[in-house]
Amino acid sequence: MKEFLGNDFLLDNEIAVKLYKNAAETAPIFDFHCHLSPEEIYKDKHFETITEAWLGRNLAGDHYKWRLMREAGIDEKFITGSASDFEKFEKFAEVMPLFIGNPIYEWAHLELKRFFGVNEPLNKENAKKIYEICNERLKTLSAREMLRQMNVKIVFTTDDLVDDLRFHELMAQDKTMPFEVFPCIRPDGVLKIDDGNFASYIDRLSGVVGYKIDSVKLLEKAIHERLDYLEAHGCRASDHDIVFTDFIKKDADSVDLILKKRLNGKEISFEELVIYRSYFLVFLGREYARRGWVNQYHIGVLRNANARLFKNLGRDTGIDCGNDREVVKGLASLMSELETTNELPRTIIYVINEKDYGAVATLINSFNDGSIKGKVQLGSAWWFNDHYDGMTRQLKTLGNNGLLSCFVGMVTDSRSFLSYVRHEYFRRTLCNVISGYVISGRYPNDEKTLEKIVRDICYDNSYEYFFKRG
Repeated sequence: MKEFLGNDFLLDNEIAVKLYKNAAETAPIFDFHCHLSPEEIYKDKHFETITEAWLGRNLAGDHYKWRLMREAGIDEKFITGSASDFEKFEKFAEVMPLFIGNPIYEWAHLELKRFFGVNEPLNKENAKKIYEICNERLKTLSAREMLRQMNVKIVFTTDDLVDDLRFHELMAQDKTMPFEVFPCIRPDGVLKIDDGNFASYIDRLSGVVGYKIDSVKLLEKAIHERLDYLEAHGCRASDHDIVFTDFIKKDADSVDLILKKRLNGKEISFEELVIYRSYFLVFLGREYARRGWVNQYHIGVLRNANARLFKNLGRDTGIDCGNDREVVKGLASLMSELETTNELPRTIIYVINEKDYGAVATLINSFNDGSIKGKVQLGSAWWFNDHYDGMTRQLKTLGNNGLLSCFVGMVTDSRSFLSYVRHEYFRRTLCNVISGYVISGRYPNDEKTLEKIVRDICYDNSYEYFFKRG
């Protein structure tokens, strides 16, 4: 029996242990998709309590944990409600032993171990003691210190076309920063034409660019200008929330009619929505390609599935789920349209439904053209899949259908500064998967080559992929 979270955690053989120690453990972290606040990074936020850092406050927190607490029968008062920080922590600790088999149990204890020096399993009996230990440590464990301690070297935040990026400007001038932070554009506001706030968003964008946007031509102009602004602040990547991948190609005049219709407060059909989004996904893809940026598609989330909780709590509160729509056909049409003019940017495709792993893994090699290594990628096991089994399946699917050695690796996709232990979790899983090929006689025990593959996947591939222009 292995020790809980011991040195060989997730590592099932001597080769895996050696790969982790020699290649993965010390590699820097490049987190190219997260939801950390640029303001909190710049101001080097200090959290008052472990509850604030771990579970969050004011409906801003870790909805991974919130979902499990609800499932365990905890009242919302102790999750996002009016209970005190200690009461919320105590309730979380009370149900923690029920989390067997869920990665939250492992992640949470890794966070306690790595950041707070707590080596005992959290439960109701020791909740007060651990709460006090963590709160004392948080007096010196600031946001920047958390990232520095985990050897984070580069972070991409998630930013909007209307953001002024002032905290990115300040961080770029701050010579005390032990890592680099760059913006990453998420242009959902201009794409979600079906959203009830679409017209007001376009008004906000109009205010930023200084002219009224009331046509496709002017919207394209505004997007182009804001992408230039982002590029001047170091942006080199995008991130898209793609609910569906249906694709219908129409000309600018047709899209202009749809845009004007929506700006005038009229409802549009699903077909009109698809036409509009298809047009602007192509437009944006071409803009990224011309700049040498990386394009990231996060595909298939069904947002706000629980209408009652959405009404009471709002978005990003743990009520999203995986969808089962068709993915590949429409995605292939979009990518092919960009490829027609040789303007398909480097692209990472993350899918929420594991059923799509195999199909997307075969799709990516239909668009890898030899121009750069691993131009189109199957993204890391994402959101509901970033557990040991999900990571293992994603890595093996990629290896079965393409080149695992070209993979750009893990992202946190997190709002928590403590979540960087997930990179350790991924790296241990990676080393275990790769060692399995050696143990089974499917790959030679060539330590030098194996260690290079591991280091590449942990850091070097992603650095080259995002920072090598052209």
